[in-house]
Amino acid sequence: MLLPRRPTLLPVLFAGLLATALPAHAQAPAEAPVAEEGEAAATSPTRPSGAAFMQPLGRLSSILGSMHFLRRLCEEEDADLWRDKMNELIAAQNPNEADRRILISRFNGGYRAFESTYRSCTPAANVAIRRYLDEGEQLSRDIAARYGN
Repeated sequence: MLLPRRPTLLPVLFAGLLATALPAHAQAPAEAPVAEEGEAAATSPTRPSGAAFMQPLGRLSSILGSMHFLRRLCEEEDADLWRDKMNELIAAQNPNEADRRILISRFNGGYRAFESTYRSCTPAANVAIRRYLDEGEQLSRDIAARYGN
């Protein structure tokens, strides 16, 4: 049984709330968001910012990666939207290189966690989608409320 589709407002909440809620870093613009970790500058002298919002933002990145995989697996029309929202989030936040790599790693980890176990869209995959939609929506609101300008 397929779950009813949620409005496309949720992906907007994931990235849209955060794009305006968190302070952008004054670093150089991020190139090629959501690239493989190995593609980032290997000799980057920057260190993770340690900003309080990085932990929940990392979890949100993981959820976006999982949603990207699961929605593609279930052949949903909005499958690529989740990767696009991750790219928008990184562009809007403009994190330093170390934080950017962390967020990309979390997105890719979320994707790979399901890639390693799911080969077809199952009822369990649909349950995971529903749970991630709910968690991502709540997390977006919490981050915006707690760390917003």
